[in-house]
Amino acid sequence: MDMRFDGKIVAVTGAGHGFGRATAELFLSLGAVVHSTDLHGEGLPGIGHAADLTAPGEAARWVAAIGRPVDVLVSNAGGVRGQVHRPLEEVPEEDWHAIIAINLHAHFLLAKAVAPGMKAAKSGRIITISSGAGLQPSRTGIQAYTSAKHGLIGLTRQLAHELGPHGITANSVAPGLMLTNPASIAQWEGYGPEGQARVLAGIAARRLGQAADIANAVIFLASPLAAYINGQVLVVDGGK
Repeated sequence: MDMRFDGKIVAVTGAGHGFGRATAELFLSLGAVVHSTDLHGEGLPGIGHAADLTAPGEAARWVAAIGRPVDVLVSNAGGVRGQVHRPLEEVPEEDWHAIIAINLHAHFLLAKAVAPGMKAAKSGRIITISSGAGLQPSRTGIQAYTSAKHGLIGLTRQLAHELGPHGITANSVAPGLMLTNPASIAQWEGYGPEGQARVLAGIAARRLGQAADIANAVIFLASPLAAYINGQVLVVDGGK
């Protein structure tokens, strides 16, 4: 099968680096019209737009500005917002809310914004980028991050049931540990040589993944090959 997306409108969040950038660039190479967003708009793949998706109304404004119904939403933006593990009693409430806002609430708002156009077209793909932390406790130890990623998987599964009758699928890609941002790099370096060796020994592929591994999984879920896959979590971690 010729895996092409010629003329398809693809919206990718968190496209400034890592998974989002790799995914947007791969869609572009396959003919899609890519609209990308991140906190900073400079140098984004495709048609870039700066947006803080946690700001009130911003997700809806960005989707509306695309001007056409979205065929594929890659809801990728997230992260730990510069936070590190602290004992539960030391976590400020505002830090909890900051992580929930980008890792869960923004995904709800984006899905809400693209759903009317997808329903009218009777087709669409919503692909969230969750995490292995959505299926088990997180190596980060950050309570809000683990909670948000579990919630994102739950949201994705619920969207699959609600939107499936309208020809729309909703699935999630759950990456393992990959060195695609400053937080994951700092986490990896903090393990030291012995800790890094233990992590690699626990991965069947004996290597860390790359952003391209996630982009490839997204392309599969957006393609006709995955037309009957709905409400699923595709774990991409090399066999942890």
